[in-house]
Amino acid sequence: MNELEYINTGVPQEEPQRQYYFMKKGRELAEELSRQAGRKLTFCVTTFGCQMNARDSEKLTGILEQMGYVEEPEEEKADFVIFNTCTVRENANMRVYGRLGQLSRMKKKNPYMMIGLCGCMMQEPEVVEKIKKSYRYVDLIFGTHNIYKFAELIVTRLESGRMVIDIWKDTDKIVEDLPNERKYSFKSGVNIMFGCNNFCSYCIVPYVRGRERSRNPKDIVREIERFVADGVVEVMLLGQNVNSYGKTLDEPMSFAQLLQEIEKIEGLQRIRFMTPHPKDLSDELIEVMSKSKKICKHLHLPLQSGSTRILEKMNRRYTKEQYLHLVEKIRAKVPDISLTTDIIVGFPGETEEDFLETMDVVQKVRYDSAFTFQYSKRTGTPAAVMEEQVPTGIVKDRFDRLLKEVQCISAEVCSVYTDTIQEILVESVNDHDETLVTGRMSNNLLVHFPGDDSLIGTIVFVRLTECRGFYYIGERIMK
Repeated sequence: MNELEYINTGVPQEEPQRQYYFMKKGRELAEELSRQAGRKLTFCVTTFGCQMNARDSEKLTGILEQMGYVEEPEEEKADFVIFNTCTVRENANMRVYGRLGQLSRMKKKNPYMMIGLCGCMMQEPEVVEKIKKSYRYVDLIFGTHNIYKFAELIVTRLESGRMVIDIWKDTDKIVEDLPNERKYSFKSGVNIMFGCNNFCSYCIVPYVRGRERSRNPKDIVREIERFVADGVVEVMLLGQNVNSYGKTLDEPMSFAQLLQEIEKIEGLQRIRFMTPHPKDLSDELIEVMSKSKKICKHLHLPLQSGSTRILEKMNRRYTKEQYLHLVEKIRAKVPDISLTTDIIVGFPGETEEDFLETMDVVQKVRYDSAFTFQYSKRTGTPAAVMEEQVPTGIVKDRFDRLLKEVQCISAEVCSVYTDTIQEILVESVNDHDETLVTGRMSNNLLVHFPGDDSLIGTIVFVRLTECRGFYYIGERIMK
């Protein structure tokens, strides 16, 4: 049954039919407002945080376009501004509050303006209370579990004229086949699971994203097949811990088995994924990666700390030795793998000896790159109330020493590809020189070389002529 067939039969109770009903109704309401305004209503979705949020924002965009709104890149000019929020760090919350304050002036000037807030930050009860009291001009508040209801919530707001708040504490619900508008024509993120069961002591994500729940593998494959038919050549499989994929399914399937199914899709050329957890990375997955012709030679393997004592306090559930052994197994099977990582400096109780253990892992593994962070308290997590918080000055000193070491090693590791020919997926015209295009190697390294926008979305051969630390200059080779 398509949307036109059931639109006049009352409100459907099944999803996604129910949401298509509200998209149709919302389009009618938006068209009436457009007539009153004498122009098409516009929207701007601003994304804070991770690639999971970026993928959610593509879904919000798809729903809004289905309802007749037109995208406007500048939020100051938009009639409907949506902030898809992140709450991993408390300063992310402060950024949202600051932006909200700026929007209040614009809303007074634009009678058609609406403001929507969604994402992880909205799953915190104290945040919602603060917005209700101090930002009463916000129109719509919803969380991470019910993004699929976006159209229904918009209609409720347009019909009631009041602030709409719809926050779910948790859910096992996954709604398929809703519209989405991809940012890139040639690549896309694909959610394979939602939520997290790990409860690392510094992390708020399990409290705001809920428990792990995996999508049906057939739905994942079907979505990727549709993307490939629409020109996608690379997918990024997304989950808080992709290695846990399949555990909640009626018929359990491992992440490695899912990768093998996705690899069968004709026309798909590259498969990436993030984020795996070291404690769950199986020999089966390493074997599949070693034999695959499509899985990219890049693995993001978060370390967080090289000290077994600190890892235990973080509730990471592996030791320094287990992590290093895992790296050895990966490199034995996939010698040309690019390894990147996340590291937190200054976790509560971290001593100089603990920090030097982290430096030891960095020197042994020799990462291609690392995302390094100074620990900051996140209210609501066990780590925030731990004793022995490390003084800011010490944290900064360790961070600077770590960053210097990471950058030195990275420059050495990345330079080994000089004078080699690599396959590059072209992603864009270069931001700083329009005679160049920018693309990525399988291992995720950036490459800039002469070309034009006709190459975007294609995979070409490039000779890497000069390494400049974290990226290459090259020249296209015709094969």
